Amino acid sequence: MKILLTNDDGVHAPGLEVLEEIARQFSDDIWICAPDEEQSGMGHALTLTRPVRLRRHGERRFSVTGTPTDAVTMGLRKVMDGAPDVILSGVNRGANLADDITYSGTVSAAIEGALAGIRSIALSQVTSKDGAATDDTFEAARSWGAKVLGPLLDTPLPKRTLVNVNFPALPAAAIKGIRAVRQGFHDYSRGTVVEGRDPRGFQYYWFGLQAIEHTLDHGTDLEAIDEGYVSVTPLQLDLTHHASLGELGERFG
Repeated sequence: MKILLTNDDGVHAPGLEVLEEIARQFSDDIWICAPDEEQSGMGHALTLTRPVRLRRHGERRFSVTGTPTDAVTMGLRKVMDGAPDVILSGVNRGANLADDITYSGTVSAAIEGALAGIRSIALSQVTSKDGAATDDTFEAARSWGAKVLGPLLDTPLPKRTLVNVNFPALPAAAIKGIRAVRQGFHDYSRGTVVEGRDPRGFQYYWFGLQAIEHTLDHGTDLEAIDEGYVSVTPLQLDLTHHASLGELGERFG
């Protein structure tokens, strides 16, 4: 099995090392192509206004001066000696739950893989507001990663779909199991913008990273994580709201 690893935290991120540990439980044919540096919150951005440079860090280990989407594109077109069987993105330090996935570089790297017709899985390690659950931030992902990936690698997935996995901020032994759940939704009306001035007196704005309120609807990724389970959410790339097509068709037909 040929596996491409990527992320949005950068090629030197600890979470990428964890992902490689997990992946090597399934294959020795591992390739890495990730951003040079952290690209969190970049979503599905593609670099178009400047050149992207490819750097080699060792055998089958590369980075790009661009986004997670750039990394996957370069991995598929310029780095690997053939198409991978699976693309794994992560392990992100921090949650990628509910509609946060629209901002996530981690999930967007998996989206790019799905667009290329390759089985793609995004993995993220939730952290609590007080920090990691143990001295090892990624303990849950290390212990439960292979338990999640095994079934996902064996399960047929429809085209243009991907899977989003989140590990709760708990010691591995405290995790209750794995749940297949739908995407939840946050209340973004409570987000913050922090205003300040730099040393030269110029005004700036910084988006706040405080916890955003959310409703733990039954059967969602938010509920699963809150109750101590690993969440597994299948996502589709078809964003069409099919229920509205009939009414709009009548208005414009």
